Amino acid sequence: MKLGVFTTVMSDRSMPQVLDALSALGVQALEIGTGNWPGDSHCDLDGLLCDEAALRSYRRAIESHGLFISALSQHGNPVHPDPAVAAHDHDVFVKTLRLAELLEVPVVNGFSGCPGDGPDARHPNWVTCAWPPEFGEISAWQWTERLVPYWQEQLPRLERHGVRMGIEPHPGYCVYNTETMLRLRAATGPAIGANFDPSHLFWQGIDPFACIKALGAAIHHVDAKDTFLDRANIDVNGVLDTKSYAELTKRSWYFRTLGYGQGERVWRDIMSALRLVGYDYVISIEHEDAMLSVDEGLAKAVELLSRLLPQEPPSRTWER
Repeated sequence: MKLGVFTTVMSDRSMPQVLDALSALGVQALEIGTGNWPGDSHCDLDGLLCDEAALRSYRRAIESHGLFISALSQHGNPVHPDPAVAAHDHDVFVKTLRLAELLEVPVVNGFSGCPGDGPDARHPNWVTCAWPPEFGEISAWQWTERLVPYWQEQLPRLERHGVRMGIEPHPGYCVYNTETMLRLRAATGPAIGANFDPSHLFWQGIDPFACIKALGAAIHHVDAKDTFLDRANIDVNGVLDTKSYAELTKRSWYFRTLGYGQGERVWRDIMSALRLVGYDYVISIEHEDAMLSVDEGLAKAVELLSRLLPQEPPSRTWER
């Protein structure tokens, strides 16, 4: 496995500064945002698509630092009920596929998206309960009329550009756990898989080891981010929490640097589970820790994963 970083965490720095810093840390791969929620601070999407010289220079700068791009990320909502939002996010997705082909990047990451509650909706509507009955009707409509048709329509694009889609299971979107990830994959095909990020699974009560075993070959890319569960607040309010991330002392959970949320043992188990299902690509660090600076958080995460990542093939084979 290779060690990577999602460069959005260094959005206040230029690309040359990012490349210098990450190569000095011993990182091997970059996950780069191309627009939508991650932003595009290290990728001029339109500029690279229309300027071959700029594209060659961009790629050469990365490779000269001993790095490669593991994935391009564009976390939008292409099935948003507002047609303007959906069109914008879809356009970024389509352009990102084109850029991925030109840069020979095998994976594009993003969210599944979440529609509204019907054809006339204005805002996304994430259903978390089966009752009252209309909640189930909303969820069925979203999947049947919006989500599955959209991703089925993208399959020819993915094939044409030679790219796999890594959908990040994330609460607030239709694909948010193991079951919904596998449901979408079953309705589309193997080009649609997971960008596995355990940070969004921890607070839902999902065991990442079990999740990885269930997903298996459906894992196309892995993001590494930790989550601290504040048991005192959970005991009072449960895990569903809409309070600001600035209110850490009041929240039921919040993101932490690797090892500061679930502990090293959990991350050992995650690496073991990935090896168990045959995943041998990139572990991309995503830093969103409000209590540690970017530099300190990345350094600690790199140190931990450098010790835990398998570096060599197993000494024997086994049937998976």
